[in-house]
Amino acid sequence: MTSDEIVSKEGHFYGPWRQSRNPGAGGTGSLHADTTAQQLGFRGGAVAGVTHFELFPPLIQKAWGQRWFERGTLSIDFHNPTVDREDVRAILGQPPAGEAASQVVAWIERPDGMMVGKGTASAGDCEETTTLSAKDIHKYDTGTYSILKNVQPGDVLPTVDVSVTLEQSRRRMETITEPLPWYVGESPWGGPIATPSMATSTMSQPWRPYIKERGMPAVVLWGAAELRLLNGPVKVDELYQAGGEIVARGQSPKTEYFWSETYLNDATGGRVAELRMQLRFLKDSGELVDPDWPRVRTASR
Repeated sequence: MTSDEIVSKEGHFYGPWRQSRNPGAGGTGSLHADTTAQQLGFRGGAVAGVTHFELFPPLIQKAWGQRWFERGTLSIDFHNPTVDREDVRAILGQPPAGEAASQVVAWIERPDGMMVGKGTASAGDCEETTTLSAKDIHKYDTGTYSILKNVQPGDVLPTVDVSVTLEQSRRRMETITEPLPWYVGESPWGGPIATPSMATSTMSQPWRPYIKERGMPAVVLWGAAELRLLNGPVKVDELYQAGGEIVARGQSPKTEYFWSETYLNDATGGRVAELRMQLRFLKDSGELVDPDWPRVRTASR
């Protein structure tokens, strides 16, 4: 995306229409797989919600420049999944001129107006509460659990070594909608930096062995994600430690879900980034789930 593709109107920046990709459409056993998703009543395999995070960086650069990558947030509650190559665009509120820290609305939509996800984005030491931080995540923690019967708020997640490799970044460039040069080449911070979705993925690693150990047979989808860059960016080919805890559990008529807070620390123990996310487990989907899920991916020292 070039700056002239971004439309400024009525206090918002509108990105161009893009086609977010779902590389897992041809697979089996997950909501990304067309056959599995259709068996569960969806139109087709779902694009991972955080894949849409990669629509925002050009808008973010126009709003705040590079400082969002150092200290910024993107907090999105996902409303409706999209399928492979379906048109979507990102919209970002225009921050007040001259303010060192600010928060604005952010959302993803389809051409028919369907809301894919909605929330906030911020840069700097902003005092306003993000969309997901303001959410009452304990509101629906009632009733009997089946899939998440072995999950409890306060459970500590394993600490794992993680990294985004240059090879992974290069592969990501094959399907990304907004391939910034910084993701595989030199950046203002030296070498390449991770895309927002890849930075988020590194902080999803601690709950993978946790799920594997407890056994939660169900097809899953991301319900919400809040990326907080505290001392960023997340750098490519750098070893980090990720850990965290389960902070809430709940259920809806169709899902059981948990909320986790995870983090990313550098080699000195300094906090680089944090992630609040909701993982939803679809009821009555156990017979369709990939038996090898979740795949645990860690980095070796």
